Amino acid sequence: MSGHSKWSTIKHQKGAADAKRGVLFTKISRELSVAVKNGGGTDPDMNFHLRLVLDKAKSANMPQDSISRAVKRGSGEGAEGEVLEEITYEGYGPGGGAILLQALTTNRNRTAADVRSAFSRGGGNLGESGCVAWNFDSLGVIGLEMKDEERGEELSMIAIDAGADDVKLEDEFLEIFTAVDQLQTVQKAMESEGVPPDAAQISMVPKTTIALDDKQAEQTLRLLDTLEDLDDVQKAYTNADFSSEVLERYQLDS
Repeated sequence: MSGHSKWSTIKHQKGAADAKRGVLFTKISRELSVAVKNGGGTDPDMNFHLRLVLDKAKSANMPQDSISRAVKRGSGEGAEGEVLEEITYEGYGPGGGAILLQALTTNRNRTAADVRSAFSRGGGNLGESGCVAWNFDSLGVIGLEMKDEERGEELSMIAIDAGADDVKLEDEFLEIFTAVDQLQTVQKAMESEGVPPDAAQISMVPKTTIALDDKQAEQTLRLLDTLEDLDDVQKAYTNADFSSEVLERYQLDS
């Protein structure tokens, strides 16, 4: 669980400096539209999913007019555009780690072909529906860099009191896990302490993790990056537990 969530947070932080800014904005735009369409309107105070995506857009320095257009499309106010279909793909990476993908697409045949090719080239395998989804729970995940261990322990207790289900303080990194409907409350508790999270998101968190050797871990990270670089893939999740050393080395090499 630790390696998976820390990798997700690193991806979140990396997004703001993503060289493929146009692709990133397209993904966020789609996510904004879906958040409005499925989540209860255009008011982020009433639609927490929308608020999370707006936070992502802000951290990526997405232009305000692009944000507004995406929100209007989701509400039906904007011009008719692409009809997005939500699809989940499942498979395995090098070493057998489970991989779960969430995609938004206008052409499922194109997306399936792209995903299958990426798995094959990256040393993994695209699996059947349901082959790994059973091993993931939808949870709220908050990640904070925490160099002060004593402060981290204090914030852990505050998070638990605010409704968090679990916390993990390790390698100068605090992870907080919540039920989806408690994520906003716990996030606000952290913000009230003057520590806005580095990432707060609804994530598919594995029930059990798998340890990989360094080579398999780096191959899996490359595959995950390749999958997330696909235009139609919004998010990639894995149960591979990456060590801090592998993550740091991979960041330097990327």
